[in-house]
Amino acid sequence: MNLKVNVAALVAIIAVFFCVSNINLVKAAELDTLATDSVKAKRNLRFSMLGGPGYSPDFGFLIGGSALFTFSTNPADTALKRSVVPVAFAYMANGGGSAIIRPQLFFNHDRFRIFGQISAKNTIENYYGIGYANNSEIEKGETTTEYRNIGYRFNPVLLFRYKKTDLFLGGSIDISQQNITEPSQGVMNDPVYIAQGGDSTGLKFFNVGLGVNFNYDTRDVPANAYSGMLLEFSATYYSKSFGGESDYGVYNFNYRQFKELKFLGERKVLAWMLKGQFTSGDVPLTEYAPIGSPFDLRGYYMGQYRDSNSMAGVVEYRHMFNMGDETWLRRLGSKMGFAAWCGLGSIGPDMSNWSPLLPNYGVGIRIEVQPRMNFRMDIGKDPINNQTLLYFNMTEAF
Repeated sequence: MNLKVNVAALVAIIAVFFCVSNINLVKAAELDTLATDSVKAKRNLRFSMLGGPGYSPDFGFLIGGSALFTFSTNPADTALKRSVVPVAFAYMANGGGSAIIRPQLFFNHDRFRIFGQISAKNTIENYYGIGYANNSEIEKGETTTEYRNIGYRFNPVLLFRYKKTDLFLGGSIDISQQNITEPSQGVMNDPVYIAQGGDSTGLKFFNVGLGVNFNYDTRDVPANAYSGMLLEFSATYYSKSFGGESDYGVYNFNYRQFKELKFLGERKVLAWMLKGQFTSGDVPLTEYAPIGSPFDLRGYYMGQYRDSNSMAGVVEYRHMFNMGDETWLRRLGSKMGFAAWCGLGSIGPDMSNWSPLLPNYGVGIRIEVQPRMNFRMDIGKDPINNQTLLYFNMTEAF
């Protein structure tokens, strides 16, 4: 996608979303002025929504939106973290659509959590092949990489606190179907696609996995942490004996750290993360470990770089403005902010063979739609392929 198209899309999206968000924020400020303290105290469910015409680097022009629901599963427990349910949905100009829900639910004095994702899609996607050489050399296009993917994923993660510590243990279920249709000539000629049974009519995967999860979590607010850390390990095994079509394993680790830079003022945060995904067995081509998503190296097309293993690291500075609350204009200004990041990634067929580094950097706008909950719009750069891509989402990238 050339830079001119992305700049034009950026201007259009900023105009639409900034206007919508300004209206919502001003109305919220007016309502807060009129509301009594007793009414505010009784509020539990909070709902925010931004939407309109937009652009996605992976799906082109679309009509879409992001919604955010937050609530407490026990309003009487003032120490319990608020549950967060971000929802993203879109209808694409090229036909089809998608919806994804990524809940973070907290129960019983935070002794029990439900995380994970639920998604459904009918979208035009791109497959570049497996390995660095293929990924970096194949041009994205209708005849080279495109196919339609009709599928869904149901992946809840259940976590139980161990005694009175910050350690959580649990398990997960992952049920997914990926139905590749309308494959381009480039996809049909790919050796992995052919080896896994793909032909001119397409290729279908249905897989069921069971996993174990280990979390050490000291973050103050998981959806937008100012302090604390997350150390997460998971192992999921997919088996024909569970009702799926393949036998393979996926192993993930995720380290995140957050530090509030109080010497710069309130709500100034340095965040960094390191993540890895490793696979084994008869892995479907849609499930190989990728680099590049709205949640790590923003700037690479989703799935453009994928192999048996992947690793990525990101350092990000997050800055919210503090302009006071004397007038609605100052309150509005205090809901604005920005972020800047840089990162590196790599993919490889095994632990001793890694690709050249994949650098990444970018900047973004932040709009606080609820306390500690931001809408974000990010512009990410992929220097390897000279790509500049645009993203928008509810909650922070990590």
